[in-house]
Amino acid sequence: MTSIGGASTGMVDWNLAVATATRLVRPGPEVSRDEARAVVAELRRHAKASEEHVRGFTRLGTEEGHDTPVLVVDRPGWIRANVAGFREILKPLLDKMQERRGNTPGGSVMGAVGGKVTGVELGMLLSFLASRVLGQYETFAPATRELPSGANGGGRLLLVAPNIVHVERELDVAPHDFRLWVCLHEETHRTQFTAVPWLRDHLEGEIQAFLQETDVDPMTVLERVREAAQTLAGGRPEAEEDDGGRSLVEIVQTPAQREILGRLTAVMSLLEGHADFVMDGVGPDVVPTVGEIREKFQQRRAKGASRLDLALRKLLGLDAKLRQYRDGERFVRAVVDEVGMDGFNRVWTSPNTLPTKSEIAKPADWVARVHRRAE
Repeated sequence: MTSIGGASTGMVDWNLAVATATRLVRPGPEVSRDEARAVVAELRRHAKASEEHVRGFTRLGTEEGHDTPVLVVDRPGWIRANVAGFREILKPLLDKMQERRGNTPGGSVMGAVGGKVTGVELGMLLSFLASRVLGQYETFAPATRELPSGANGGGRLLLVAPNIVHVERELDVAPHDFRLWVCLHEETHRTQFTAVPWLRDHLEGEIQAFLQETDVDPMTVLERVREAAQTLAGGRPEAEEDDGGRSLVEIVQTPAQREILGRLTAVMSLLEGHADFVMDGVGPDVVPTVGEIREKFQQRRAKGASRLDLALRKLLGLDAKLRQYRDGERFVRAVVDEVGMDGFNRVWTSPNTLPTKSEIAKPADWVARVHRRAE
């Protein structure tokens, strides 16, 4: 197993997280060696073809902007990439927590034990997610031989081959069409980040601001994690029964975090909704069975595989992500209908032209604000 960035000491044992997730993750679908090679080759071809389709439809990006690599990975490869990304984005918060713990009696011993516990917990979480993600534009992990980035920095596009094969078989759809359909969605994310240079830094800044508001007192953190566990187990106090259950993200919020999270939710709704809009817009011309794929995939998104799956989705806030796809796609469609694709693309001008959470729900308000129009 490859070490993630050197030593594993500190608040999180990152190598243990990788080892745990890799050990627990479900095996992928059965394919022969020749079939696996063919899938990888086809995904690479589709990713390349998707560049031109997405650029033409969105009117974003240039040939020079698409120098970020496409990596077709297995489930352990996705795990390693995401652990590297988590390690980078969480470093300022974990350094602060480590410093505070180091100043308490027995802090170093507690830190070593806690780091292993947290590593195992993170590994368990990633093992759950690693069998579900079809693709991802990973932008935070530093460049390494395993995770190269473009000449101008940036991230890399990950396509998780076993998951794509698993879902296309589960849905009983045409493999060639489904693989291209997935690539169109993920290529849109790559186009968003390569065509909008400030987007990555803006997102990282918002995430860091959110983490800076995190209470680093260990007892408070433990209490909030315990509350999250009670939510998963159905052990919430009776007075909270009418809130439908809160996700782990919602539980750890301070008032300042709620404000930041509202902005992050709006951005993620925009990015996911835009990708769905593009996928549907390009799809009919290049994916013959796009209607069948879309219908079956939406049904799959809407339901969990089991009660445990549903509970974990709720705890991790994945239900909120499903709403982001739906709400964001409605926003993009409404704006494009009103002001056209070029008018919509003003959303990428600066952080000030991004929609707010309320504007995602009321696209006319964004049009009025950004295009200086009365409702």
